Amino acid sequence: MTVEIMFALLSAAFLALAVFGVVLFPTLFLDVPRGIQRGLQVTAGVLALVVAVGQVVRVLRRHDRHRHAGR
Repeated sequence: MTVEIMFALLSAAFLALAVFGVVLFPTLFLDVPRGIQRGLQVTAGVLALVVAVGQVVRVLRRHDRHRHAGR
């Protein structure tokens, strides 16, 4: 694997973890009903996945543009 792919994957994992944590953070301190908590978990998972895929695509496209530009 190249450095760019590893950077894309690691930054995507970090961003996904951050999004997941931000969405679920209030449930640590508030007494949230089970149904709402489950909904937040699903929402956090979907958002984390979308952010991770978006980050990988963004980083690899940017690298490809720079490579074709001769940088």
